[in-house]
Amino acid sequence: MDFHAKYPAISDLRRAARKRIPHFVWEYLDSATGNERTLQRNRDKLDEVLFRPSVLHGEFTPDVSRSFLGQRFDLPFGIAPVGMSGLIWPGAEQMLAQAGAQLNIPYSMSTVATQTPEDVAPHLGEHAWFQMYPPRDTEIRLDMMARAKGAGFTTLIMTVDVPVASRRERQTRGGLTQPPKLTPRLALQAALCPVWLNGIRKTGMPRMKMMDGYAEKVQLDKTMRSSTAHVGYLLRTSPDWDYVRKLRAEWDGALIVKGISRPEDAQALEKEGVDALWVSNHAGRQFDGGPATIETLPAIKQATSLPLIVDSGFETGLDILRGIALGADFIMLGRPWHYALGALGPKGAAHMADILAKDLAANMGQLGTKTLSDVKHTLL
Repeated sequence: MDFHAKYPAISDLRRAARKRIPHFVWEYLDSATGNERTLQRNRDKLDEVLFRPSVLHGEFTPDVSRSFLGQRFDLPFGIAPVGMSGLIWPGAEQMLAQAGAQLNIPYSMSTVATQTPEDVAPHLGEHAWFQMYPPRDTEIRLDMMARAKGAGFTTLIMTVDVPVASRRERQTRGGLTQPPKLTPRLALQAALCPVWLNGIRKTGMPRMKMMDGYAEKVQLDKTMRSSTAHVGYLLRTSPDWDYVRKLRAEWDGALIVKGISRPEDAQALEKEGVDALWVSNHAGRQFDGGPATIETLPAIKQATSLPLIVDSGFETGLDILRGIALGADFIMLGRPWHYALGALGPKGAAHMADILAKDLAANMGQLGTKTLSDVKHTLL
């Protein structure tokens, strides 16, 4: 089947996925917090970044590869961590890990995935990143890092922009709890999505397997809770600067700190010896009163010499060029990969990557830029 004929854009994948994913799961994936103004602001501010097309450059094939942290990637974007991926689409963690390996791009696994690092290990490529919500218990922290390293994860992502649980009102109205439980209302929604439901029957009802194991270790009560007060939140802490220093000393690979929105924090983290910074507003899921990441990116670029990742709201190849033009070294996407899985299952990730690669090449052709580094010179 020619997927480009039916799904030429990520927006097409999103529409298809919404029909195949139960409503309560969709609300978990697609929602933000508050009135979702930050979610919309991410989109609006990206649209405000304009370029000056250039002509008479002759025929050329743009180079869309990118170097980051000493590695060469075939594309300038990767797979961001998304919690409970396997709830959104059964087997998602393994599918996305395989996609990362096949596409030669980074795959990032969340602490609150539905699989453990050991489950995903056979599917990983050489660019495997592990995202850690900082646990309160030192033994748990050390064990998590040792397991990630043993499974083949070479880069650690410390997420710092979730000091407390956000409210995520739309997600709460959807009825998702942790661990998930199919009430009559949710069971009806699941029945309307037979492909998803059959997948869940094969994998079992998703749960945060890694975190559940630690909950047993510290004898934490695992009764059903709201989806914004799950076991992951109960085991984690709100880190401080001393926590960053400890983590830097304990992890001997590349360390990325995710959730940066202020230049002064970027400068301080550079002094602490981290290897890269990830500019993010958690796609609007944590706080509804902040700027879009594309707005904060230039000032952070000026404040630090560290490599920069940016995410939150990126949906097209043109968006990726916008991020790179304003100072990002690499772009990460989260929701769109899951739209792709929801629409096309195991074939979705490769098609989504192809959409973005073709869009990158088309827009670079219009701008007359043969490399990604040249794009910044065409900003309006």
